[in-house]
Order: sequence, then structure tokens, then C-alpha cells
Amino acid sequence: MGNSAGALTADPVTGTEMIFAEVLADLVRVEQVPVDSHFFDDLGADSLVMAHFCARVRKRPDLPSVSMGDIYRNPTLRSLAAALAPAEPAVADAPVRSVADAKVGAAEMPTVVLVKPAAPGEVAAPVRTREYIVCGALQLLFFLGYAWAAALVGARAYEWISAGSGLRDVYLRSVLFGGVGFIVVCTIPILAKWLLIGRWKPRQIRIWSLTYLRFWIVRTLVRSNPLAFLTLGSPLYVLYLRALGAKIGPGTVIFSHNVPVCTDLLTIGPDSLIRKDAFFSCYRAHQGWIQTGPVTLGRKVFVGEKSVLDINTSMGDVTQLGHASSLHSGQQVPVGERWHGSPAQRTELNYARVTWARRRGTPRRLRFSAVTLFYVFFLYLPLVEGGVFLLLTAVPALGKVLDPNMGAITSPKLYTDALGLSFAVVFGLLLAGLIVVASVPRLLSLFITPCTVYPLYGFHDRIRRAVARMTGLKFFTHLFGDSSFIVYYLRWIGYDLGEIEQTGSNFGTEVGHETPYLSRIGSGTMVADGLSLMNADFSSTSFRVSPVSIGGHNFLGNNIAYPAGGRTGENCLLATKVMIPLDGKIREGVGLLGSPPFEIPRSVERDSRFDHLSTGDELRRRLRAKNWYNLRTIGVFLLGRWLHVFLVTVLALAAFDAYGGYGQIEMGVLFALSVLITPVYFVLVERGMRGFRRLEPRYCSIYDPYFWRHERLWKVPGEAYLKMFDGTPFKNLIWRGLGVRIGKRVFDDGCYLTERTLTTIGDDVVLNAGSKVQCHSQEDGTFKSDRTMIGSGCTIGVGAMVHYGVTMGDRSVLLPDSFLMKGEEIPQHARWGGNPAREM
Repeated sequence: MGNSAGALTADPVTGTEMIFAEVLADLVRVEQVPVDSHFFDDLGADSLVMAHFCARVRKRPDLPSVSMGDIYRNPTLRSLAAALAPAEPAVADAPVRSVADAKVGAAEMPTVVLVKPAAPGEVAAPVRTREYIVCGALQLLFFLGYAWAAALVGARAYEWISAGSGLRDVYLRSVLFGGVGFIVVCTIPILAKWLLIGRWKPRQIRIWSLTYLRFWIVRTLVRSNPLAFLTLGSPLYVLYLRALGAKIGPGTVIFSHNVPVCTDLLTIGPDSLIRKDAFFSCYRAHQGWIQTGPVTLGRKVFVGEKSVLDINTSMGDVTQLGHASSLHSGQQVPVGERWHGSPAQRTELNYARVTWARRRGTPRRLRFSAVTLFYVFFLYLPLVEGGVFLLLTAVPALGKVLDPNMGAITSPKLYTDALGLSFAVVFGLLLAGLIVVASVPRLLSLFITPCTVYPLYGFHDRIRRAVARMTGLKFFTHLFGDSSFIVYYLRWIGYDLGEIEQTGSNFGTEVGHETPYLSRIGSGTMVADGLSLMNADFSSTSFRVSPVSIGGHNFLGNNIAYPAGGRTGENCLLATKVMIPLDGKIREGVGLLGSPPFEIPRSVERDSRFDHLSTGDELRRRLRAKNWYNLRTIGVFLLGRWLHVFLVTVLALAAFDAYGGYGQIEMGVLFALSVLITPVYFVLVERGMRGFRRLEPRYCSIYDPYFWRHERLWKVPGEAYLKMFDGTPFKNLIWRGLGVRIGKRVFDDGCYLTERTLTTIGDDVVLNAGSKVQCHSQEDGTFKSDRTMIGSGCTIGVGAMVHYGVTMGDRSVLLPDSFLMKGEEIPQHARWGGNPAREM
């Protein structure tokens, strides 16, 4: 009956249970652990403690491997040992197995999906420091040349447009030059792709080689093409991808802003739909290589929001991949099947909530495309170019900067005018923007009836796009987020927040939606960052907008796509990167984790340590102090943005001052500096806010002044500028300047590090696009942070997320769209994947 672990049960204790109990007793610091005690309810453990338990168990060769998914599904030592008892030792050459349990609380064995293993003989590419340096130098030369050309053309454009007589002539010249310039800029990426690459084929390219340089140039141009932004989700965007070599059938609609690069390897059948934030680039970075491979989709395929399609994946006709899901390399969805999860497995759930109607032919799409181009040529471009002309005409001191004999760069008048101009741009647009986002979209929304199906590319679709674009400006959520003021801004633009229970951290800085007027969030709910409210459902021919309702007293972690019809109610914990269930009972009073989701405890005893600070007079006192601190942070944010615009304005005007004669090279250098000053500026801003000190791991209340200082680091420094340096050695210089302990020759294709000074990255690490290393967590009113260490030669896949307190051993791999939970330890050379991640 008894044993060294003190199990109080009538059944005999097995050897595995006994060892489990000894390991756990050491972690929770008790003498005995009953094998029938609940990890969270009885022992008071939390997910971090259990992650350390899993890591210790995996180091024991006499014990089966344990993952956090196993812990949550089997929350006692007895049930855990029983669930793992049939497990066989892993065979090195066996197919990789992805295990996920789609049924919440199900007692049966989870579904097993076979995934084709990586190609045999994968060896890390040799990385040479000389190639790394040469590649960076050539990338810089390319950037300087492009900047010089852009500055030269812009100066000549101003000369020619300003020579017009009267507003009518100025407008016509703006239309002509803007139209020609737009066509040229849109054509250059297409020509560069065919001249530098030809046709993409499945291959491996060694990172930092000269071949990689050609890849980087094409990738940068293809993704910076104006067509990739102005025509997203329209037939023009599909035409652009076809011009790049993609094989896309008629009627296909693509809403994702993640532009595919290796387009010859992309095949999409007719009438398919790809939703926002999906990755299907047809390449990935892996252990020193750029690996290209096909992505093949049949006809009437549905790909959900925030999903990832790795290379060498395919989906048959009339198939679906759910939201927050992924296909790992080698996975194939058979004809007519629906899959979801990460990695995906079969499901009966229907994600295509709007019926695929009969295609209405090309006239509607042609009209939509023609109107879009009309707006671009005759409205957007003339407004920009003509606005610059009018500005320089209205401010005489600025108009003289194109005269090289005036010496404007040395004139104090130029700096005072630049101050006024930058102040008007920042604060004038701020006030005008607040008025516009609260009024114009509200009027436009009257033309759309909720739950009514409308055709794509018609009048109502144009209205939907305008509402989403105007109310989705990230500047304002970044300005007001992580403070009490965000709830008033969201109400200002149309959110229904019920009776607000102010916490001072009700929402983070990233909140997205399709329409704010159908977005409802209950009282007392707190949202971290990266929430996307999916008010709209689509097919390749139609759409409808529907209410999205999140219950009260919830807590939502990071990077969550919440669809209309989500089956969660009151008092839920929705963990980071969780897939929101769309079937079954309404979950209340529980936590949900993973993709597909399974239930976990809503909270644990450790997280209630600061509950006394969340009520009564103590809450009011601390909330008042936090509000004043956050208000100062907003002031610092605006001051920092204004000063940055001022510096860029001065350098840009100085560049135009150098125009003419032999000053063209100087003009190009100054114009490039107006861009390159951005990372230097924000590095100094962030280091200055930290007092040039490093962060330390903390566990505290959100009403602790330390958290307010930490929170400020998420808001004030910019982050959009980092994308300019993806895939270059200069990204590593910026990370190092921001305090990251980063090794040599790291390849960063678009990763984001939230806590720079808590992150350590080894040599030759590969960080893929859309990946994130986050060294903190906030659950309700509790804040936690810890260091994360990524060993040398590691690879973090596309869209993967690494949490705090994590250690990745040298040469380990985290597969695409995976979520590596807090406290996990990956051994050297291991291969992990899934949400939550486990050994594959």
C-alpha cells in the first residue's frame, strides 16, 4: 500500500509510478507524493513546475518520454503512468508521429497522424565567416543603389510636377508620372525574378552564398511590390503571383499578406480560398540551408487563418485546413477531407461556413480590378505627389531645398520648418485619424447587414474592406494598448465591451478585427497580444459578417484567432496559440491549450498569490498609479515618434538639397541614411529606457511598478523597421545593440524577440519568418518572465513560438507553427513539433 513516495492507494504501485513520484516530490519540495493526487488541484503545481518534471523524466533512460500534453490529459501519476505504459521505444528511422487529442477530456487514445520524416542525410550547411561578411556588404550596396535611384527619380519627379502651371496641370502630371512610376516599380520585381532566378525548382541554397544573395534580392523585391499591399485579396494579386510563375486557377482568392516567394512551386486549383496570416512561401530556412519545395492545393480548397503550409505539402480537391493549423513537410490531405491541428489531423468540423456559390464569371472581378487601379492612378498617387508639391510650395523654405546654391542644409530656418512639419504630420494626423476612424466607418457599416451573404468584389465587399482598413490602424492600438485607455479607444471605434471592469491591462497593443461593430467582449476579460476577431466568413465567391462574442472574466494569451461561433463562455483561460473550438459544448470555467484544444485548469494556486491586489481600495490606489504611469508612457511614445519623424525629415531634405551636378551620390547616401538612422535611433531609445541595464527574471503582480517599466518596453521602441533587415547580417547587429546575447552568423528571416536582454542565441542559429521568442507570460493579474536559451545550430520553424524559461540544445529543431511551452528543455539534436510541442 505504501512506498517511498507515499502513495495512498489500494492498488499496488508500479516502478514507473514510484520513480515519477520521487521526481515530482523533489520539484514540489515535499517528502511524499500520492500517485492519485491531482498535479494542479491537490499538489498546487503549475505548468512551469510540470515542464521541469517532464524535462527530468526525459533525461531518465528507464522512463517513457513525457510531454506537457500528456500531463494535462493525465493529471495524476497513476493515470500518466498508465497512459504511457504501452509506449514502445522510438525507432530512429521510423516515421515521425504527431499526437493530438481533438476531443476535450476524451478518455480514448488520441488520433495518430503519420508524417513523412525529413529527407535523409540532412546535414547542416557549412557556414563561412568570409561569405557572411561579403554577403552583407553586397546587400548594403544593393540597398544604397536602390535608395539612390529612388531619391533621384523622386527629385526629378518633383522638378517636373512643380513646373506645371496651375493645379489642373500639376494634377495631370502627378497622374502621368505616378502611373508610369507605379507600373515600373511593380514590374521590376517580376523582371528581377525571371532574370536572376528563372524558374524556381526544389533545391537547397546555402545561406550567405552568392546564390543566396540572388534569392534575397528577389525575395525582398517580390515582398515589397506595391501590388502585394494595394491589391491584397483582389484578382490583381492573383495576376501578380501568376506573373511570377505561380499556377493559380480561376476564382481563387488569397487574403494572406505573407507573399509567397518561390512561386513556380505554388499550385492552387480553381475556386480556392486562403485566409489572413497564412504562410505558404514554398521555402524555409533549415540548418544553414534555404530549402525550396512545392505547395500544391486542389480546387475548392479552404486554408484557415494563421495556418502554415510547409514545403512538400499538398491538399486534394474540396479539402479544408482549419484555423491555427499546419501541415508539416510530407503531409497530404486526401480528397474531400477536413484537417486541423498542428500538425494537422483529420476532423469532421466544417470550417467553410459560407457556401461556395457558382462562380459569377470574370465581369465582376474585372470591374473590381479596374476600380482599384482607378483609385491608385487617379486618387492615391496624385494625392501623395501633389501633396508633397503643395507642401513645398506652401513652405517656401522647404521649396528652396532643391536649389543647390541655397545652402539649405546649413540654414537654421530649415530645421525650424522641419520641426513644424514633423509636428504637424505626427499630431495633425493623430487627431484627424481619431475623428475619421470613429465616424466614416460607422456610416459605411450601415450598408452591410450582419449574417447576410454578399458576393465578393461587389459594392458591399468594397465597404467591408474600407471598414476593416480604417478601423484596423495599428498605430492607435499600439498607442493606447497595455493601458486603461485602450478600452475607451475600442469603444470609440465600435466595440461592445459591456460593463467595463478596468484592470489597466485589459488589452495588449495588437487587437485586430474585420468589423468593430460586431465585436463583443464581456466584462472582466483580459487579452494579452495578437488577438484577431474573425467577424467575417468567406468562400471564393461570397462573404458575410457575423458577431464575435467572447465571454466575461476570460483571459486570452498571445496570438489567438477567435472565429465567429467560438464555443467558449464565461471564465475561461485561452492559452497562447490555442485553436478556438467550433463544436461541442460551450466551455466555461476551464482552460484550453493546444491545437486541437484540450482542457487544462483555469488557474492554479500559485497564480492567485496577488489576488488581494485586484480588489477594493488597494486596487483603486494601484490602478490610479498605473494609469498615471501609462499616461506618461503614451507621452513618451508620441514624443519618440515625433522626434524620429523630425530626424528623417531633416535627412531627406538634406538629400534633396544635394540634388544636381556631382551631388547625386551624396543625395543617395543622405537618403539612405534617412532610412538607416531608424534602427540606431530606436536602439538608443530602448537602451535609454532600460537605463542601459539588463532585465532580470521576475514574478510579480501587474500592479507592481516593475511591470509598468517592463510594459513600456513593449510600446515605445518601434518594431516595424526590423523587417527591412530580415535575411541580412545587419539584423544581428540590431539585436546585439538591443541587448540580445546573439552568436555568430545567425540567420534571421523574420523572427521577433520580445525581451531582448533575456534571450540568448548561439552561433549559426536559423530563425524563420513569423517565429517569435517571448520571454514572459501574463495570466490574469500575474506577470512572469525568465531567460530563454537557444543553442548553436538550432532551427526555429516558420510561425513557431518559444516561451520563457526554455532551453533548446545545440542542433535541435522546432518544426513550423509549433508552441514550445515555458520551462521546456529540448535535448541536443532533437526534433520537436506540435502545439504544444513534443518530441517527434
